[in-house]
Amino acid sequence: MSASLFSATYREARQRFLEAARKSGAAVQSHVHPRKGAEGEEIAMDTALIGAAGASSLFIVSSGTHGPEGFSGSACQLGLLGDPLLARAADAGIALLLIHAVNPYGFSHLTRTNEDNIDLNRNFNDFSQSYSANDTYEEVHPLLVPAVWPPSEADEARLAIKMQELVGRRTPGVSSGQALHPDGLFYCGTGPSWSNKTVRTILRTHGAERRHIAWIDVHTGLGPRGHGEKIFGRHSAETEARAMAWWGRDLIVSTMAQSVSPRTQGHITGCAPQECPDAAITPMTLEYGTLPNPDVRRALRGEAWLFGHPDAPRATAAAIKRAARDAFYVDADDWKGMILGQFRALALQTINGLARP
Repeated sequence: MSASLFSATYREARQRFLEAARKSGAAVQSHVHPRKGAEGEEIAMDTALIGAAGASSLFIVSSGTHGPEGFSGSACQLGLLGDPLLARAADAGIALLLIHAVNPYGFSHLTRTNEDNIDLNRNFNDFSQSYSANDTYEEVHPLLVPAVWPPSEADEARLAIKMQELVGRRTPGVSSGQALHPDGLFYCGTGPSWSNKTVRTILRTHGAERRHIAWIDVHTGLGPRGHGEKIFGRHSAETEARAMAWWGRDLIVSTMAQSVSPRTQGHITGCAPQECPDAAITPMTLEYGTLPNPDVRRALRGEAWLFGHPDAPRATAAAIKRAARDAFYVDADDWKGMILGQFRALALQTINGLARP
């Protein structure tokens, strides 16, 4: 049953991933994080490489860039490890690289951000340059992260009114990223995070000699429940045409108004051309819907508040972490089936695309 591929904790997800990877004959590497998990366990960014080391094409699937979003990404990776698609990829001369738990700290501790409250999909920047100002975020920061939690009804009403005023008004949007509030939402950090450095090392190790790299980074939290939006960032017209040919006309360019994801600065797949400059890169952010946007936003606000209040009452902290888990992982069999079914179809399309001359 597809629901059985989903794990209840990071510890369980990691153990199952490593066992399945080794059973499949993958070359496994573990990049151990300097911090511990919520249960005191070792946490790591683990990789599994399947296929010929010299294969000219590489298919990357990454999970857990945003902590508890890893529940779904891990299940997709686990399903792929036991799928006949692996033989199809091998026959086409395509290597498969699974990057499990890009943000293992957030996955284990049930927080979308990392140990420093950094949103990793805003952290892959050139830190010798200033991060773009986000005046839109500045207008709502005090309402997003209130002095007390839970926020009062009056605070919630003011935030709702302000968010409505900002709809379609300007770019960047509230969630595009910001550099001024380490205790806020969508914080980019002041330098490359541990996960940033580790991902770059993995790419150089496994991707630098490839001719073509396809990369699907699995996310949850935006859009209609269970729907997987295929999001494509800003790239060349040639790359966009190739992505459309592989994945379909419903591929959404992130700069388009109808995208559920804002245009961001510093997203993870943007580092691939830097680390693998000789490869043609075809990336996709796969975003599965969970709860209505206000509920997801409230979960993120709770996370940010808790980061600034580490001595919060245990019950308050537990409620915030549970809300974060629920915002990014729907524990329902129908939702889980939608996630895995759509992912498998996209994996097949990706393999077929890479197999083309």
